[in-house]
Amino acid sequence: MVDPDVTVVIVNWNTRALVLDCIGALEQNAGTETACVVVDNGSTDGSADAIEREFSNVGLIRNEANFGFARANNIALAGLKTDFALLLNSDARIQPGALPAMLEYMKTNPTVGIVGARLLNEDGSIQNAFDNFPTLATELLNKSLLRRLFPARYAGKSLRITSPTEVESVIGACMLIRAAALEQTGLFDEDYFFFKEETDLCLQMRKVGWSVVHLPDAIAVHLQGQSKAIAPLAAKIEYDRSNIIFFRKHRGPGATLALRIGRIVKLFANLSLGGIGTLFTLGGNRKLLARTRVYAGLLLWHLRGCPAGPGLRRENAVDADG
Repeated sequence: MVDPDVTVVIVNWNTRALVLDCIGALEQNAGTETACVVVDNGSTDGSADAIEREFSNVGLIRNEANFGFARANNIALAGLKTDFALLLNSDARIQPGALPAMLEYMKTNPTVGIVGARLLNEDGSIQNAFDNFPTLATELLNKSLLRRLFPARYAGKSLRITSPTEVESVIGACMLIRAAALEQTGLFDEDYFFFKEETDLCLQMRKVGWSVVHLPDAIAVHLQGQSKAIAPLAAKIEYDRSNIIFFRKHRGPGATLALRIGRIVKLFANLSLGGIGTLFTLGGNRKLLARTRVYAGLLLWHLRGCPAGPGLRRENAVDADG
């Protein structure tokens, strides 16, 4: 038996159909010897049993509860025996040839620590597969407008990148990591439960001299937004919490305070506009009404001092307990 070139790590939480499809798509990447490990975060939908039954060659780690993205990945990465690890979301479908292309690029570019794939929606349209590190501008202003006005500074999917390009950070749905780089940076920061953990890791990589690259020839279809659709307010709270963690760690107390104040001001403005729109439509616009409720819940969370309780951790704990 040939030793694997790469260990594929998939974190799953109650996405049975998605994770089975994810593993199936991975097996179409011929030409690369892989070991695959699924870390199941206490799923209650039969995911783990289905994986064990349908994919006997896949390693399975069963966590007793939802430990979040960072901690779950770390459990698998702590025992990494290959030179590379592919982190793959359960809602991602890596396309044929993508993994060999990512691996070949890594092997021929020894200063690259992370390679991220091009991400597509199910209809073939392009998603943002890379991003800037969070700043007050990116988090308090309109990011789409920043990308249109300053494309050289705030690169986005509209650039239609066609060759390997160094970026600040990649989206973690499908990214290949060099084990030697992880040995220098350490694993994911487990203060992040969900969101920004890969951004933090990319920054740590760049700080110690490794580059981060977007590889457009490697493609994955990403069915994004599963957590947001299930629990939109909890997901928004978790996103803002992760941003605050990132700012505290990398931007300092002054910028963190400015972020928190700015978010309150921005949410108040959004809530006011949403409330006016809801009144004019007499509550008939269900999407606007739902969005306004999220603004209200998120603003309340900020005004209460960003307490630890609300967010995806609580939603997941309730779900896992049945």
